[in-house]
Amino acid sequence: MTDKTLGYWQAKAKDARIHTQAYIDGKRTDAASGETFETINPATGEVLAKVASCDVADVDKAVAAARRAFKSGIWADLHPTERGKVMIRWAELMEKHADELAVLETLDMGKPISDATSIDIPASVNSIRWYGEAANKVLDEIAPTDPGALAMITREPIGVVAAVVPWNFPLLMACWKLGPALATGNSVVLKPAEQSPLTALRIADLAEEAGIPAGVFNVVTGLGHTAGKALGLHMDVDGLAFTGSTQVGKYFMEYSGQSNLKRIALECGGKSPHIIMDDCPDLDAAAQAAAGAIFFNQGEVCTAGSRLLVDRKIKDKFMDKVLEAAKSWVPGDPLNPATNLGAIVDDSQYRRVLGYIETAGKDGGKLVAGGAAARTETGGYFVQPTIFDGVTPEMTIAREEIFGPVLAVIEFDGEEEAIEIANNTIYGLAAALWSKDISRAHRMARALQAGTIWVNCWDPTGDLSIPFGGYKQSGFGRDKSLHALDKYTNLKTTWVQL
Repeated sequence: MTDKTLGYWQAKAKDARIHTQAYIDGKRTDAASGETFETINPATGEVLAKVASCDVADVDKAVAAARRAFKSGIWADLHPTERGKVMIRWAELMEKHADELAVLETLDMGKPISDATSIDIPASVNSIRWYGEAANKVLDEIAPTDPGALAMITREPIGVVAAVVPWNFPLLMACWKLGPALATGNSVVLKPAEQSPLTALRIADLAEEAGIPAGVFNVVTGLGHTAGKALGLHMDVDGLAFTGSTQVGKYFMEYSGQSNLKRIALECGGKSPHIIMDDCPDLDAAAQAAAGAIFFNQGEVCTAGSRLLVDRKIKDKFMDKVLEAAKSWVPGDPLNPATNLGAIVDDSQYRRVLGYIETAGKDGGKLVAGGAAARTETGGYFVQPTIFDGVTPEMTIAREEIFGPVLAVIEFDGEEEAIEIANNTIYGLAAALWSKDISRAHRMARALQAGTIWVNCWDPTGDLSIPFGGYKQSGFGRDKSLHALDKYTNLKTTWVQL
């Protein structure tokens, strides 16, 4: 938790530098149409700024700038060590302005300032720094041949990359794309979510100050169905990396097929099972983890542990502990360092979450905590941490991604049924299980259909060396780790007959 006071953050918010223009080819620019959209402070419902609403013409301009920069070789042909140095300088500048970036993140999407300062901004800085350090460690290969030939396998940047990122971790999700894309020599057009464009616009200044050449990094603000779609359909975008809903991910797959078959990488939705076996080694720790897994970041997390699966043998005892743990999650002013549960990002998502709560009750779920709006006097979009017991796998809240602080508790009998329920979903992003039987833990981890499995913990680390991505309709391709570099490079074989 930050040691700075509410007064400090309120003053920081008042003085925050808010950019409203897109950043294209090293210059701030309005949308060609002159149109803007409002970005809202979800803690108050008030307008923070009117931001350039870019469309096809602006996307064309940004992509053209990125292509010119790429073809010039000013970044792509720079020695990888030198690219890495620039990226590390960029990370250092982000770190220097960490409080400013944190307050922009909190104002824009409602997350607690304590999370922005301790998790989002440090992890964003780390991503740029980590890939800056990795830039000169992307090694080529020599394939085994007979003595009369030389077969070289080299990696080349794919060219112009579009990065379309979500609002729940605005800067971090951007940096997960920017780090490997820039480290491998690509030029990038970043489209932040319209709900949360402010940090993306601010780091453009810092990128320029660090020495990233004009056109190599561009930020196009706009709506998903205009600017996002234009990037998806653009004939001169070589690859597109997206984090967001499965529905929108499918749109980008369609756009690729309708245009130039650009490479697509998707990190989409989740409905992650959090499994508590009857031999859970620490019920207290598991209960705390269960609460944090769904209430952290207001439940607006793709890996949120939204399905809590509990063995019937320990169900009642464990739920008493979960309900007690939930009491520590209290909606509050996101700028208050004591707050651990902030505001839902906007009115639309707020109404969506409340709608799911209403549906859960109609479907027969037993409301045991929360279930209503909170802090309505503020004009903001706050929802109580909510728990439904007695949920069955076919209920809506057990099947659909809510993206809010709503927990569905499902009981099971034994390992086999736990696996069956856990895998009975279109998603496969993450899962966790608690058991002191190491053989059972390995057996279940193998059976669970998800890209990340946690055992006796929930999401304990942001280590960049660990790949992140999903199975099934949670998407494909990996963020983080050296595996992320695969999305942004082409393999070329050069065969030389000696």
